[in-house]
Amino acid sequence: MAFSSLKTVGAAETKNLGSVDHYFEDDRIKKQPGQPNQRDYTYLVLGGGRLLWASGARLAAITFISMMNPAADVLALASAEFETESIPVGSTITVKWRGKPIFIRHRTEEEIAQEAAVNIAELRHPETDQQRAVDPEWLIVIGICTHLGCVPLSNAGDYGGWFCPCHGSHYDVSGRIRKGPAPLNLEIPPYVRTPDGKLVIG
Repeated sequence: MAFSSLKTVGAAETKNLGSVDHYFEDDRIKKQPGQPNQRDYTYLVLGGGRLLWASGARLAAITFISMMNPAADVLALASAEFETESIPVGSTITVKWRGKPIFIRHRTEEEIAQEAAVNIAELRHPETDQQRAVDPEWLIVIGICTHLGCVPLSNAGDYGGWFCPCHGSHYDVSGRIRKGPAPLNLEIPPYVRTPDGKLVIG
């Protein structure tokens, strides 16, 4: 018979048949009283290594970010100062700031009253004239159409402000979109007016 060579294995012999249940006790190194704990030392080394790694990564990130900051000469170009006292009432001039055209309009009393009376509920991008002109006499806007980035023509269009010849957007004397495909009003750049009448943009 093919099974005649099989033999019965005793319980004592099953210990070496591949079970690992007893290895923990058989191979365990017994700690003697007063002997230092190696596990604490291992935890200390691992924790210290992780702390050093995190500190190095933080330093590298700070160095990388600081390198991306603009230089002092670039920051100097971030703002620009313009004289406005020579601009006649009712006129618009175009200046350049950060490579963008800036429209500076010296508005008349009639224009100020006309824009203040506009019903903002009828506007596509509702903004009051007071929100857009800190000093009602002066309107400062970025001269880029909010549709596709063309430069509108000053003192043109159905509302006397600006007209974009690319696709027919009309802006009023507050720079608000009144007609055409542009979705938003002309953007207002950050600016302040100094006591001596100068305009600082940026």
